[in-house]
Amino acid sequence: MSNKITYQDAGVDVHRGYEAVSKMKEHVKSTFTDGVLTDIGSFGGSYSIAKYMGMEEPVLVSGTDGVGTKLKLAFDLNKHDTIGIDCVAMCVNDILCSGAIPLFFLDYIATGRISPEQVAEIVKGIAIGCKESLCALVGGETAEMPGFYKDGEYDVAGFAVGIVDKAKMIDGSKMKAGDVIIGLRSSGVHSNGYSLVRKIIDTYKLDLNAYCEELGETYGEAFLKPTKLYVKAVMAAKEAAELKGIAHITGGGFIENVPRMLPEGVDARISLNAIDAPKVYTLLEKLSGLEINELYNTFNMGIGMMIVTAKEDADKVVEALCKVGEEATIIGEIVEGNKEVILCQD
Repeated sequence: MSNKITYQDAGVDVHRGYEAVSKMKEHVKSTFTDGVLTDIGSFGGSYSIAKYMGMEEPVLVSGTDGVGTKLKLAFDLNKHDTIGIDCVAMCVNDILCSGAIPLFFLDYIATGRISPEQVAEIVKGIAIGCKESLCALVGGETAEMPGFYKDGEYDVAGFAVGIVDKAKMIDGSKMKAGDVIIGLRSSGVHSNGYSLVRKIIDTYKLDLNAYCEELGETYGEAFLKPTKLYVKAVMAAKEAAELKGIAHITGGGFIENVPRMLPEGVDARISLNAIDAPKVYTLLEKLSGLEINELYNTFNMGIGMMIVTAKEDADKVVEALCKVGEEATIIGEIVEGNKEVILCQD
């Protein structure tokens, strides 16, 4: 046979990959911290933990996650510069719950056909998220998979590693009845419940580019708002007092996530009247017709993270959080029980 079939004939253009790497370099390098030992393009990202060797027993904490079907809204709006923030936040906010300080992050982007400009926008968002989280983007992978994804579509996932002294890990073991629950406000829907959000958009034929008086912004701006990063907030809270538990409110809302920080023998009693939910939740409640318990079992409902501390330390922690620009409020207390969430209207 005289005819040859090239990789490009199969739909993979390595030159687009090279161009994508070139365009993302400045964003990646902007995240580098003192611990980064390797440059862009190495087979593995290396990070020195020498500055943490003063810890009695350093423990590495890892987390991985993706953005989910929120990506569909990014495709529809052709806006890709914030989705990377979501990816970082979903991973980093999880490892914070153990009290870990994020060290570094890696990303994975898969697409049917590499668009260097699109990939650069995604990585730009990832870099913003990493810098806000005080961690370095030390590596990643951009995979071109023709025929697997539709043109213009992609998936993005990430992996974060943090460190904490074992003696200072937050595991809920010191929690007891009488402790106070502090809620940290969310920026909006964050990155969970989007299959339902998209169903509502389709059912009511909402135009993502249309301005909504009720929201004070377009539907697209409200629904694509990136997940809030809580690294600086948790670091400030840890400096102020001992934290007994932290819960990142992601998929499953309050009902599934809060019990993950509770030890045996206690419940979390939460006052719904203490929560000032973003306007987007008033809209979702109205359009979905869901009952309160269903809403709080799906969305964060305005609280992206919860912190538990002793009653006598609560005001100090709230003050420390407010000093770093966090909207923090006492929203409940720990009571005797069976690792359940009690939603109250008082």
